[in-house]
Amino acid sequence: MGVKLQDIMPKRKINLSNLTNRSIAIDAHNALYQFLSVIRGSNGVPLRNRRGKITSHLSGLFYRSINLMEIGIKPIYVFDGEPPQLKKTEIDRRRAVKEQAAKKYEQAIEIGDLEEARIHAQATSRLTENMIKESIKLLNLMGIPNVQAPSEGEAQASYMSIKGDVWATGSQDFDSLLFGTPRLIRNLTISGRRKLPRKKIYITISIELIELNEALLHLNITRRQLIALGMLVGTDFNPNGIKGIGPKTALKLVKQFEDIDQLFEKFRDLGFPKEFREIENIFLNPNVTPEYDIVWGEIDSEGVIQFLCEDNDFSEERVKKALNRVSQWKKDDISLEKWF
Repeated sequence: MGVKLQDIMPKRKINLSNLTNRSIAIDAHNALYQFLSVIRGSNGVPLRNRRGKITSHLSGLFYRSINLMEIGIKPIYVFDGEPPQLKKTEIDRRRAVKEQAAKKYEQAIEIGDLEEARIHAQATSRLTENMIKESIKLLNLMGIPNVQAPSEGEAQASYMSIKGDVWATGSQDFDSLLFGTPRLIRNLTISGRRKLPRKKIYITISIELIELNEALLHLNITRRQLIALGMLVGTDFNPNGIKGIGPKTALKLVKQFEDIDQLFEKFRDLGFPKEFREIENIFLNPNVTPEYDIVWGEIDSEGVIQFLCEDNDFSEERVKKALNRVSQWKKDDISLEKWF
């Protein structure tokens, strides 16, 4: 779900070229779900190899990473670990949404409504353990670092950003700001032209940069107030939030009350989580690890071709053309300091 802060968060539209010579810790699960949702046929069916295995995640991961690398951006993918216990409600909700979407997809297929089928198909995406293993294998072949988080990938990516080991966090969700990332890049893995559901209208998806300190100054709140605001709206750890309270109202409320205890007393009967201290602690002191290596390697072109083309039926011509675009990619071309 992610905390809904779109309406109040100050952001700047940027181009990929603005991120040249930057290293970005990307929320891997977030990106892979995007690829699984978007990279599909006209009837909503994902890409598959000859054995029927889904390959949309590999297609998105390979070609988007190539696009980033070609202009000098160094991606690091951070994978989720064990979710906090408080996230169980949100995980169950997502599972129910997927099951309902699958039923609506089948109904749309039966009546031949391909547009409706595609819309519902996008909501059925499931990221399996095997897909994650395949993604890590591809990243290793491409020489792209990947980090295993002990818990939330966004928390780990934000921690790496706070330490200065990467320049920014890449994710669609605003949760990274609650975890304290100094900079959040949105739409990094999905920028482009997109069709609005059920409409013959296309919109341009722009890359957005949000800087935490700038945002807090603009909103005139502290990070702890931002976390409290998130709880009013709803986070992954209290997904329902308070009924009828959106981000603009929530912003006014966190400015009216001196601390989170007062918010709890005011809204406890309306659904403000009794575990508010635990949720706050998840954001302020997340389960992360300092034990990770960010080392870029050479691209194993033959290995990539073997894995994508021979094992998963990708077009060898297209894969080779993509690899040629980053043929000069060398891990020692420049000093690491330039990337932070």
